[in-house]
Amino acid sequence: MNLLIPNLGSTSLKYQILEMPAERTLARGRVERVSDYGEAIEQIQAADAAVDAVAFKAVLAGPAYRGTFVIDEAVMEAMRRFLPAAPVHNAIYLRAIEAFRAEMPGVPLVAAFEPEFHRTMPEYARVYGVPAEWRSEDGIEKNGFHGASHEFIAGRAAEFLGRQPGELKTVSCHLGGSSSICAIDRGRSIDTTMGFSPQSGLENATRHGELDVFAVLLMMDRHGWDTEEVRRQLARESGLAGLSGIPGGDVRDIAAAAAAGSARAQLALDVIAYQVKKTIGAYAAAMSGLDVIAFTGGIGENSAALRSAVCSGLEFLGVELNPERNERGQGDRAISAESSRVAVLCLATNEEVIVARRAYRCLQPGG
Repeated sequence: MNLLIPNLGSTSLKYQILEMPAERTLARGRVERVSDYGEAIEQIQAADAAVDAVAFKAVLAGPAYRGTFVIDEAVMEAMRRFLPAAPVHNAIYLRAIEAFRAEMPGVPLVAAFEPEFHRTMPEYARVYGVPAEWRSEDGIEKNGFHGASHEFIAGRAAEFLGRQPGELKTVSCHLGGSSSICAIDRGRSIDTTMGFSPQSGLENATRHGELDVFAVLLMMDRHGWDTEEVRRQLARESGLAGLSGIPGGDVRDIAAAAAAGSARAQLALDVIAYQVKKTIGAYAAAMSGLDVIAFTGGIGENSAALRSAVCSGLEFLGVELNPERNERGQGDRAISAESSRVAVLCLATNEEVIVARRAYRCLQPGG
């Protein structure tokens, strides 16, 4: 079975075509400046590989859809219902799904929702202290995201170390334009930083992260803002962009500005390093130990300075970096010192292969 896995951005579309279950890559590519998904799909179809099904790394459709599903109108309606909680992500995927339906009629479309890996979180880590009806009637609870990435990293870290995922207590740090951290206790997610929506948790490039909701209510009352204005500011102008004053919140630009003397840019770097370090400590406590810290994502893999700032001060947990490995290595590698009790790894993630595995299982008889 050949599965097309699109990775959708606001103006770009990356894709892989994977032969399953062999997990062999038949084609891959990137379509830039996407304004019409129909044109992008035509370019993909020009690749010399037949497509039996399309599988999306979907984001949020509520508690009934924390898994992998063949897309029908019920799935689409659930995604629309939760559009206010994931306005950018769900809008993009809804548009793309409609386009694939039109351009590839008869080809099964599958949604592998990001919270799937986090279904193993215990209830006490999932619930919020809000009226019970919020949860029972509207699905307000922690979902968690980046599930495909964290699931892949759990397996890859174990493979790299010659161990089994069920033997390790791992903190997976997916750090990029969108960032989250996951506590993986013997292969199972037990907690993660993103909550009900991708807005929560760590500060992201333009998304705010943790924020007292009463501050939002005060600003709405004081300035007369409606929900759309608040949503725009919190999703587009906050996070590292808001802290640094640098539009887009790209850490490379922020680091350059900090090196040039910008106090706001340095503050943004200090904030993200502190939040990651604090979370690693908390998750080590939650798992009663720590075997692996794995850095992945554009920032996690490429910012030696951030990795150093995060790990500095974690010596009490048995974390020791090898500075040369941290600064100069390439590819999947250990960056911890030989004497470190905790393995610190840099690993490339592969969300597409996890989505393909889930979709392949879903499309099997009885799946």
